[in-house]
Amino acid sequence: MNEEKTNLETGLTTAEVEQKIAAGEVNKAVDDQFKTNKQIIRENVFTYFNLIFLVLSILLVVVGAYKDLTFLPVIILNTVIGIVQEIRAKKILSKLNVMNATDIGALRNGKEEQVPIEKLVKGDIVLLKTGDQIPADGQVIKGNIRVNESLLTGESDEITKEVGDELMSGSFVVSGNAYMQLEKVGKESYISKLTIKAKAMGNSEQSEMVRSINKLIKWVGIIIIPLGIALFSMSFFVNKMSLYRSIVSMEAAIIGMIPEGLYLLTTIALALSAVRLARKQVMLHDMKSVETLARVNVLCVDKTGTITEPKMSVEKAVPSKNYQGDLDKVIGDFAQNMPADNATMKAVHSFFTQNTGQKASSILPFTSVNKYSGVVFNDHTLLIGAPEMVLRNQFDECQAEFEKYAKTGYRVLIVADYPGVLTEDDSKLTKPVEVYGYILLTNPIRKEAKATFEYFAKQGVAIKVISGDNPVTVSRVAQQAGIQNSDAYIDASEIPENGYEEAVQKYSVFGRVKPEQKRKFVKALQKQGNTVAMTGDGVNDILAMKKADCSIAMASGNSAAVQASQVVLLDSNFARMPKVVNEGRRVVNNIQRSASLFLVKNIFSFLMAIFSLVMVINYPLQPSQITLISAFTIGLPSFLLALESNHNRIRGQFIPNILSRAIPGGLTDMLAVSILVVAGGYIALDHNDVGTTATLLLVAVGMMVLYHISAPLNRFRLLVMLGSFLGLILAIIFLHDLFSLKMISDKAIFILVVLFCAATTIFRWLSRILDGIREVLVIFDQKGKNMTFGEFKEAYRRGRENKIE
Repeated sequence: MNEEKTNLETGLTTAEVEQKIAAGEVNKAVDDQFKTNKQIIRENVFTYFNLIFLVLSILLVVVGAYKDLTFLPVIILNTVIGIVQEIRAKKILSKLNVMNATDIGALRNGKEEQVPIEKLVKGDIVLLKTGDQIPADGQVIKGNIRVNESLLTGESDEITKEVGDELMSGSFVVSGNAYMQLEKVGKESYISKLTIKAKAMGNSEQSEMVRSINKLIKWVGIIIIPLGIALFSMSFFVNKMSLYRSIVSMEAAIIGMIPEGLYLLTTIALALSAVRLARKQVMLHDMKSVETLARVNVLCVDKTGTITEPKMSVEKAVPSKNYQGDLDKVIGDFAQNMPADNATMKAVHSFFTQNTGQKASSILPFTSVNKYSGVVFNDHTLLIGAPEMVLRNQFDECQAEFEKYAKTGYRVLIVADYPGVLTEDDSKLTKPVEVYGYILLTNPIRKEAKATFEYFAKQGVAIKVISGDNPVTVSRVAQQAGIQNSDAYIDASEIPENGYEEAVQKYSVFGRVKPEQKRKFVKALQKQGNTVAMTGDGVNDILAMKKADCSIAMASGNSAAVQASQVVLLDSNFARMPKVVNEGRRVVNNIQRSASLFLVKNIFSFLMAIFSLVMVINYPLQPSQITLISAFTIGLPSFLLALESNHNRIRGQFIPNILSRAIPGGLTDMLAVSILVVAGGYIALDHNDVGTTATLLLVAVGMMVLYHISAPLNRFRLLVMLGSFLGLILAIIFLHDLFSLKMISDKAIFILVVLFCAATTIFRWLSRILDGIREVLVIFDQKGKNMTFGEFKEAYRRGRENKIE
């Protein structure tokens, strides 16, 4: 018994901590959020498509078609690049995670130490204060606090916890101070699952883009096996071709259908993006947020910590016209009895240093529901808080006294005396108060705020300011920061339950917002088809951050907000946001463009394989020829174009966007080569003539597609095109034997020229139609069933014309 008492007073000793760690009783997630190097190598090497390529390679070796193994170096290089980049990204992000681990005060060896939450052990005694996330499961052993368990239950009610009460990891402290003893840590506590989910490198919550690519690859994987068997069977058993010819033509079709570089390009682009952002002091908890930020068109921000500096200062105290006492000393008495556990009270403490020394019998901590705190002196309670929450029915008669200060940008707190004793369990105000005066607080506007909000205005991103402060004050601050439509403001308490969607359309500034209302605003914006990002740094923002498409936390905020977010601004500088959004747009735009190039070859190969089966003819190309086309019209330009800056806002869905750009090229390729094969049969072109002519035709159309996808050309894109074209010419001249290219006959040259001219016309015609359809789908994605026939026609016309310019 005596030993237990000593333990509760001094905490664990170093020897006891080491003993607990050795026993595995540590608050560390069992499954590390990062893969090991062996896992990364295994996942990149042992893929479904690598197995397919291995089987294809063995078949080519068996029949002696060694020069058709030209695809192997590309596959090996792709795999090696993927492994190297993922390991590199893991190392950088792992270091970043360690550097920014959340610490908490723990009692050890009789004194308080700051310990990372993942290094706490079973039996540790930790000090909890306002804003802390509860690090593991345990119980209160001293003090009392109010906690919000919304991350566990979804309910935003604040619950009082006293000595002996259980505390669940994942909940967070709203007010008060207490000591808790940890009972369930690591895999036994809820926090381990929450932390893994929050910090995962990107497999758990995949973006629409990654999901779409995975789905595409999955269907290709399903189709190629039966199609390959059908092509081989037709060639060998029906057309009586040799085993060599049958395997080579079948493999050319299969290789053409596999988007071997697409998934690699996506994972590398996302990993490099995370690394680039890490170097700019931005940490991603999941890769999904890169794409989501690129699509954001509404950004919800809090006033404090985002528009303004997180610090707060008191300008002065203004007595009420009916109060004759010393207001500064009255507030000083309040301050000396109330702990400085939030930014407001810290400002009050530092300004009001004089007092009468009067001791309080109890205190009423501030809560986000009440929006006031109190100090009980004998039979009355001195209150400081939001005017409308303290005054209630008296608000109109006092409004003229303080409203002029709110209109000039001050945050106004009322100082009033309540004739009764308030407690945490009974904190409702039922009687009139005597108004003593008002405290005027200011938050300096961040110097970079104006330029940041100007950027978002140019990018078509609407800003919604959602704050717990007076709407007049918030509106004035938002106007000073240059936020558009910031003169349109409303008090959130006036919004009816079914009026949120109308409110978010009409207003840009919302004041007196309660935590659960922030979530409703986000929900209402999402219902209108918006992609919503929510920034925050306090416990009041967490409900909305979890609901938003993307959540952004300031590292200077409390640990709960940081854990709940997808993006953390490590230097708490909101001016980083344009760079974060630009990075997302760059990655997604470039992946979309590259994916379109990859799909041209896949669509052509699939359609050509079907055509070959229907017409009972051999697939006209060889694997080495497919490799040449892929390398210089798809692979090289894709990786180079993915490096380019591209900050246009993402419009429309990923699959329609890439298909609309790929279908014209794939269909044109198929029509041109089909005509070539049929015409070749009539004018007796030999197999080599058909293969070489088809390759040159596909190269020419491939360059046309590259030009169309890169338009409008700039210097970089022009250099990429010229580099690809030069590579093709050099490969054809010096490596023609490697790529199975022969000198073609005059008849083949004539057909090549005629078909290229025809292909140019077909491609332009198909591109205009598909560009129009893509624009229609983009507008439909925004407006849904509300889209009118007039808007349909206008979108189609605009889509067609934009690509001609």
